[in-house]
Amino acid sequence: MKKILITGGAGFIASCLAEKLAEDPENHLVIVDDLTTGDLEKVPHSVHDNVRFIKADVNVFEDISNIFFSFQPNYVFHYAALVGVKRTLANPVKVLNDVAGIKNILNLSKSTGVKRVYYSSSSEVYGEPVELPQHEETTPLNSRLPYAIVKNIGEAYLKSYKQEFGIDYTIFRFFNTYGPKQSKDFVISKFINHALKNENIEIFGSGNQTRTFCYINDNVDATSNAFYKNEFVNDVVNIGSDNEITILDLANTIIKLTGSKSKIVHLNPLPEGDMTRRQPDASKMKQLLQRSFLPLDEGLKKVLSDTRFILKA
Repeated sequence: MKKILITGGAGFIASCLAEKLAEDPENHLVIVDDLTTGDLEKVPHSVHDNVRFIKADVNVFEDISNIFFSFQPNYVFHYAALVGVKRTLANPVKVLNDVAGIKNILNLSKSTGVKRVYYSSSSEVYGEPVELPQHEETTPLNSRLPYAIVKNIGEAYLKSYKQEFGIDYTIFRFFNTYGPKQSKDFVISKFINHALKNENIEIFGSGNQTRTFCYINDNVDATSNAFYKNEFVNDVVNIGSDNEITILDLANTIIKLTGSKSKIVHLNPLPEGDMTRRQPDASKMKQLLQRSFLPLDEGLKKVLSDTRFILKA
């Protein structure tokens, strides 16, 4: 039996990971979330009765320590964090508070014999690109905003705790991931939400900034394979597709797929945080996935077939 703790488990990516891991009756999951941005409806219900949800804040030691000492997890997926470009720009102090959660997770993992910590870092640690594609080992980290800096600090903590205390880790640097359960304040879900209502789709700046978009199943299959196959232990892995698309082309694609009457409206560029390009070196991701990425058009059609969370008020 594997006892697995997932923080931020009422969020988009973590809840989908939990759903995947809960398929194995040998996995016993405790999902933790403070529900600030998470949604209890996203927490999976397993036929194996191997999932438990606890409302708690990982940044509060008393909250999370009780869970560690009572559950005694073997593995931890630390996905809890304040996310979203506009939200993190507007709440920099809250973002910095997430360092406390990282320290709590690692100190408690050290004290309770956790075998490995899996950490959700971000493509934001690369900052404005100095080279493309962005490689885990050779691309300089160009973090400047609080969210990116906190993710970078988290990575440093994991490497330091491995060196001093022998705690194994795997760092996942997530690039844009999308899917049916994503909340509507992220770019694809936001565009779809407006397109389905025939509302204007707003783009910051020219829309020529590029992103890559990874369907949630590709993300979850890759990260769960890292877990099951013990791959990339004490290593960093970019998790994302390497197929770039401009934000303007993304908006037009969504308008076409939905048959929408939406118009594209260009707003002033964001003062900071909207990187011109982002593209991972996906070699490790492909090794984990062992298949092709789901094409964007197909992924968007899957989202459109299940818009429960996107259209939720």
